[in-house]
Amino acid sequence: MKKLIVAAAFAAGIAFDIAHAAPLPETKPDQAGFSQKGLARLDDFFAREIAAKRVPGAVVAIARDGKLVYYKAYGQLDAAKGTPMPLDAVFALASMTKPMAAVAGLTLMEQGRLPLQAKAADYYPGFADMKVGVPQPDGSLKMDPQASPIFIHDLYRHTSGLMYGGRPDSTSALMRLYPEGTAPAREGDTQAFIDRITKLPLVHQPSTEFEYGFSIDVLGAVVEKVSGQRLGDYLSANVWGPLGMKDATFHPSDAQRARLARPFADDPLTGKPQAISLLDTPTKFDCGGACSFASVGDYLRFGQMLLNGGELDGKRILSPKTVHLMTSNHLGPEIKNNVANVEPHRGGFGFGLAVAVRTSEGLSSVPGNPGEFTWNGAYGTQFFCDPKERLVVVVGTAAPGELRKYYRENVQDIVYGAMVK
Repeated sequence: MKKLIVAAAFAAGIAFDIAHAAPLPETKPDQAGFSQKGLARLDDFFAREIAAKRVPGAVVAIARDGKLVYYKAYGQLDAAKGTPMPLDAVFALASMTKPMAAVAGLTLMEQGRLPLQAKAADYYPGFADMKVGVPQPDGSLKMDPQASPIFIHDLYRHTSGLMYGGRPDSTSALMRLYPEGTAPAREGDTQAFIDRITKLPLVHQPSTEFEYGFSIDVLGAVVEKVSGQRLGDYLSANVWGPLGMKDATFHPSDAQRARLARPFADDPLTGKPQAISLLDTPTKFDCGGACSFASVGDYLRFGQMLLNGGELDGKRILSPKTVHLMTSNHLGPEIKNNVANVEPHRGGFGFGLAVAVRTSEGLSSVPGNPGEFTWNGAYGTQFFCDPKERLVVVVGTAAPGELRKYYRENVQDIVYGAMVK
């Protein structure tokens, strides 16, 4: 009990009173429609989790109407070293890289250089020759030709037929043929990735089924081909730099590495060893699906830009019409929607251009409104934007096990539970 009280006091004491650290203008919770007592439940929640040694620490940021309502750090950056968690901790974003890579692609679309109905094979011809693997009763694969090509549109919405290896949310028998998400980026360059992936069978016919996988990594490679730049360089010039996302990168500097959030050595749920390989193994190409890093404050600015319709602090990244396209559901009735297989609380969600989009009242197990758009990272990060409530929430933890889904659900419950108007 004493540890719990100390942890709660520690968590509650780290507020956003450091002016230079605030990623957006600040306001008081009651002026933004929040109960201070309700928001204190976040302090209590993370104090309990940290005291129980289920997560080393966290950073949480909440903005409403473009104002910072809540910005706190809890626990430890690196439990092995006892380093306190700073507000500007740098997190491995995993799949929260995807919406940023998508924005890079959409800036090229606005320039007339990357339309959604272009074919992936227009940029990397190997995609034209990929076959669809159909498992047979004897365990063999029948290789069918593509009924339609893989379009750039399919890359954004995960309907390309590509997948990730090792995912518990897929029922495909072909999963064992595919590598784990960041393995290609740790092992070879962009062209080596393309060569490797185009030799595999597609798991579905293009444009027929949502299957989470390497689609946005391929989109990032297409961005590189069209722009003539590495993905990180293009993002730095066209997204991260203009938005003042100071720590967003694919390749952390030595100074940033000192602020990397690290997980426990063992998964607190299973007791098995766990790690975030990208913390200590540099990538050989800028994989648009899973390989970037940033602070919670950086990502709050990115989310606020999207919520604002593509602009922040006078810097326009995208047109409001393009953001509307990005955050609309692109899974029509002819496409099998497996979004809730990836995240159990995503009933009632479709998928837009690299973000899940809430389409229905109810169905989801977390509060929110139709029009909410969101995505998470496998290492324990999350963000969601609710246009109706003018709300942006970003959470950073180093929790690469299944526990991360527990945090995602509880944080959203607590945030909406603290809203009083």
